[in-house]
Amino acid sequence: MTRARVAVLISGSGTNMAALLYASRMEDAAYDIVLVASNDPQAGGLALAKAEGVPTFSLSHKGMDRAAHEDEMDAAIRASGATHVALAGYMRVLGEDFVRRWEGRMLNIHPSLLPKYKGLHTHARALEAGDSHAGATVHLVTAELDAGEILGQAKVAILPGDTEDALAKRVLIAEHQLYSRVLNAYVGREFDAQWLSEQVRCHAMALPGADEVLSHGMVCFGIAGGKKFAYVSANHHGDGKTSLLVKISGAEEQAMLIERDENRYYRPAYFGDGWIGLRLDLGDTDWGEVAERLAQSWRSVAPKKLAGIAGALAEF
Repeated sequence: MTRARVAVLISGSGTNMAALLYASRMEDAAYDIVLVASNDPQAGGLALAKAEGVPTFSLSHKGMDRAAHEDEMDAAIRASGATHVALAGYMRVLGEDFVRRWEGRMLNIHPSLLPKYKGLHTHARALEAGDSHAGATVHLVTAELDAGEILGQAKVAILPGDTEDALAKRVLIAEHQLYSRVLNAYVGREFDAQWLSEQVRCHAMALPGADEVLSHGMVCFGIAGGKKFAYVSANHHGDGKTSLLVKISGAEEQAMLIERDENRYYRPAYFGDGWIGLRLDLGDTDWGEVAERLAQSWRSVAPKKLAGIAGALAEF
């Protein structure tokens, strides 16, 4: 099974990182930890990662421009081959540019039941408010602090006489249980043929006049009553791939794409030079590119009248 490649960013002891790492070694795990990186070269979690054979990177942010530091962190993450980033006690607010680069691929765990208590001192605030429960939330990272899509939560009961420290210790146990499960489910879907097919379907069926049929054992999209512009190949002929097949300009473009990334692009059997296969199951699919390739392929087969209407609508 292909696994997602996750880089974990830490600033301290790395207990959540350790929980993610040990969970990644289970047989049904959908990810591997390929890098542990920190803004503090003395972070205790780095020593643990090294002892467990995980590559590490550290660079102090002190005295560095924020953007320059984030560029260095980003370069290390990309050099590791990571497809996703998990923040695990990373005590730096990340800039918009860094967040944009990893949009939809960077997760964080926060010690409150968001949207309650964004930011710091979450346990004290929950106690002061007289809440019955505290907890933890895993969410996608956005430019707005602790405001991304919530992917999972775990509640922790607040006991009579609880102190901030006592509550924090129990919430941390919940974090260790929650994070690995949510991360596993989130990254695992990017290798699931059914989920990948559904993402293609959403983009394809949004195009004017599109319909869906089965053709040669594959999900196929075309103009209703007309030509086909896309197929989803899911382990077709036992090739083990989940791919999008779309029309392109011809042999020259096909060769250029394959030369650019032979792991991602390929010449689909029986389709000829006018088509390209784009792997969807590598864990880092650019869905913006998928949408654009579907639109280009649609335009190549759409009747002039339909294409003209679509073009006019696009101008508004």
